Amino acid sequence: MDKRMNLLMFSGDYDKAMAGLILANTAREMDVEVTMFFAFWGLFLVRDPGKMTLEDKTIYEKIMDFLTPKGPEQLPLSKMNFSGLGKLMLTEMIEDNEAPKLIHFLKGARKKNVKFYGCKLSVEIMGFKPEEFIPELEIIDAKTYLSDALESDIQLFI
Repeated sequence: MDKRMNLLMFSGDYDKAMAGLILANTAREMDVEVTMFFAFWGLFLVRDPGKMTLEDKTIYEKIMDFLTPKGPEQLPLSKMNFSGLGKLMLTEMIEDNEAPKLIHFLKGARKKNVKFYGCKLSVEIMGFKPEEFIPELEIIDAKTYLSDALESDIQLFI
């Protein structure tokens, strides 16, 4: 029997994104089909810093681009960020333990064919363009996401 896991990634925090991607990678290693749906702040995880643009954006959208993380490596911690010092400490602790960083878990999920979906309404409201994301991200509406989630054995909100 095929198993399916669905993760709704709402948080734009480094540690929460790491938890979601660890689960996604582990599930794929267990032959579980994995869907990740990114909404609002979770979209920062799948932004491609090399593809960001300010072209044809409103002043609010430009401000949003300027003030928000430019991709997975710029995500702050959910707790104890301390203006970036906490994240620096955490990433050094990760290195000291020879554990993978967030970007490595993202690359692993991409290689393992995790399905990446972005919330259409979130993308529109936040002023992102589809080409600003990793190529695996497909923009879908909430109804399409919910249809997928209803067919999953495990549903997690992060």
